[in-house]
Amino acid sequence: MQPVTAPFPASRPRRLRRTGAIRDLVRETRLATGDLIWPLFVRDGEGIEEPVASLPGVSRLSIDRLVDAAATARDLGIPAICLFPYTDPALKTETCEEAWNPDNLSNRAIRAIKKAVPEIAVMTDIALDPYNANGHDGIVRDGVIVNDETVEALVRMALAQAEAGADILGPSDMMDGRIGAMRAALEEAGHNDISILSYSAKFASGFYGPFRDAVGASGALKGDKSTYQIDPANADEAMRMIARDLAEGADMVMVKPGMPYLDICRRAKDRFGAPTFAYQVSGEYAMIEGAARQGWIDGDKVMMESLLAFKRAGCDGILTYFAPRAARMLAETRQ
Repeated sequence: MQPVTAPFPASRPRRLRRTGAIRDLVRETRLATGDLIWPLFVRDGEGIEEPVASLPGVSRLSIDRLVDAAATARDLGIPAICLFPYTDPALKTETCEEAWNPDNLSNRAIRAIKKAVPEIAVMTDIALDPYNANGHDGIVRDGVIVNDETVEALVRMALAQAEAGADILGPSDMMDGRIGAMRAALEEAGHNDISILSYSAKFASGFYGPFRDAVGASGALKGDKSTYQIDPANADEAMRMIARDLAEGADMVMVKPGMPYLDICRRAKDRFGAPTFAYQVSGEYAMIEGAARQGWIDGDKVMMESLLAFKRAGCDGILTYFAPRAARMLAETRQ
């Protein structure tokens, strides 16, 4: 694009900012409720809404309350929710076999939601950290996160979630070769219509802390995840990982975290043209919500500005804990 503008005063850019109606006419980027995926935390029990201290306004929900949240999402026009389990520590082992138990917490939640609210798309998380006594996304052997054995476990996990009725699988583990292995297994099992939204560019970030609290992985984690998540300094490597996952059969790709990596979102969309998502992760949410509750920022304005930034950077959708609040504000704007 090569803009052509007349010299001042023939050109006065402020003419197009003069009124709300004119600004609306020339707005380049728009955020819609259909762009949102709502991450939700599920735990065992009944009638439970357990606040997460480091995520103000976010709670772990028992399955009955989770079904209510899914119905709320549907009523607000949010097209998808994403489930993350808070697993009983007694079920966590070094071999992570609870991850592919057909009756584990996540799979029971999927079935309950699809029975009660079939219209909502259910996305799942595929990684071993909620089930791992070591807190890692992969199986640990002699202090090393082993790749190929982990991929075998993740394939079992993916098949169990597909059988439970998941619509979208979200591999967040960052193991090499896992997308191709999952896609082949899904095809062989007859699950050829299940989508994979791969966490293709997941960085070894410090922004995940509150999430690990929410799923109960913080205390268990030994070491860090830098041997399998991407170095925050490496943009070209992120492009290679996205290309690899698309070549192996991913339908959609994700950049995580979100706002610190808007450049990655833009490059990914421009280069590959695939459906591209960002996860506005727990640390991003907590900073905005925490500052808003202190009165330091206008929380609603900053929330909407942050979500619009993802769209401006080329994202087709956003995973955000703000989803229901943003949906209500967007509905009010339309009225």
